[in-house]
Amino acid sequence: MLTIGVDIGGTKIAAGVVDENGRVHEHMLRPTPADDVDRVADTIADMVHELRRGREIEAVGLGAAGFVDETRSVVRFAPNLAWREEPLQKRVADVVGLPVVVENDANATAWAEARFGAGRGQSHMVCVTVGTGIGGGLVFDGALYRGRWGMGAELGHMQVVPGGRLCGCGNLGCWEQYASGNALVVEAREIAAADPDRARVLLGLAGGTIEGEEITEAARQGDEAALAAFESLAGWLAQGMADLSAVLDPGCYVIGGGVSRAADLFVDRVREVYVSVLTGRGHRPTAEIRLAELGAEAGLVGAADLARKR
Repeated sequence: MLTIGVDIGGTKIAAGVVDENGRVHEHMLRPTPADDVDRVADTIADMVHELRRGREIEAVGLGAAGFVDETRSVVRFAPNLAWREEPLQKRVADVVGLPVVVENDANATAWAEARFGAGRGQSHMVCVTVGTGIGGGLVFDGALYRGRWGMGAELGHMQVVPGGRLCGCGNLGCWEQYASGNALVVEAREIAAADPDRARVLLGLAGGTIEGEEITEAARQGDEAALAAFESLAGWLAQGMADLSAVLDPGCYVIGGGVSRAADLFVDRVREVYVSVLTGRGHRPTAEIRLAELGAEAGLVGAADLARKR
């Protein structure tokens, strides 16, 4: 039976028809009307109606970047959308006439990777999505761990530096302020400003404001500042994963998100540092560190499969 998965981001909404093996049969994108909750729900409903034509659809899964309640129906808070206590499940279900399940987008990604991607066969998996910030999902004993109120696995908001950089969540020193795409840019800009000679390639590529794509390209050309920024990212990422292992003891980490497209520049270093800072190192098994396999479709695939298993 087919289900529809929808991945709702701050700038775009992706939707697709997904079968029981995780294959996407049709895919579409729409811009997100992020400042208007009614238009977001209407856009989702329109996409579902279009994908549903000529097909028998069992249910719809929505992956949303925000806090989703324990009933998988209400988005309590979404930092990049105008949702506050938004009854998204009911709003969409009333229009499309199908069962609807709402899940946090990173949880949906983790579920997809556990079922169909890099986490296949792993009983205890942590997915870390490294993008603008850090998202996460935990799949233990074949089940998605959501916490008592549905808001677990907000890994990016562990405090790693007391009194550190201000985070968008309002706290200081969160992990994502040191091990994300935004952190990579902050680090590269600081290094380039302090020592321009180390950043000649980077500054030449940027031509103005340094952004993530220029950092990646400069690093591949051997730019010292860009490479140092990736070294910092790898160190912080590995330390956070080692800290998580002390609490969760997973058998596998899956690293996804937009920054993982540059994994050749940092993932080997993540593995090295992780082993070197792991609590009890040398006296315990170490988790595998794998790269996500499903790419940008992971969120909608996971949301669709969770709707199937509602």
